[in-house]
Amino acid sequence: MKEKLAILEALIFASEVPLTLDRIAEIMPETEKKEIVTLLEELVHQHDVRAGGICLAEVAGGYQFRTRQDLASWIRKLKAARPAMLSPAALETLAVVAYRQPLVKSEIDRIRGVDASGALKGLLEKKLVRIVGRKDVPGKPIIYGTTKKFLEVFNLRDLSELPTLRELKDLQSNGGEQQE
Repeated sequence: MKEKLAILEALIFASEVPLTLDRIAEIMPETEKKEIVTLLEELVHQHDVRAGGICLAEVAGGYQFRTRQDLASWIRKLKAARPAMLSPAALETLAVVAYRQPLVKSEIDRIRGVDASGALKGLLEKKLVRIVGRKDVPGKPIIYGTTKKFLEVFNLRDLSELPTLRELKDLQSNGGEQQE
């Protein structure tokens, strides 16, 4: 078991993207998926107990090592740069795509009430939004959806982890209050 844990940890560490269970099973065909799940749970537990600078997180349908969120300020100092910020227009456009996908630009424009071309272009460049196809109507407009990178950036396992509209309203109404 120790050897398989070490192999799994090395694979996740070396992967540039979250490593899925299916991909791990391809790389380690002698290990059943059920055992891989057990190994993943053990690795997550080991990193949690150790409480070091990194943790193993399930994001974007796979597993990836991440720095602990409470240490983000230290990482920003190391990188000596502000985190990439999204404009309010880009954030609003991204929210529309995330909650309403798949959808075409005219639907985004209608929901936002303004032309979303610039924001959409920036989100495509940042690889937070992607083209998922073309709608089968005259003009064949492009259909947009979010990417795996979107899930990674916002630390989501999948789209079902997006907050509901009710949760968002609760956050807004409690926004000015201090909680202890």
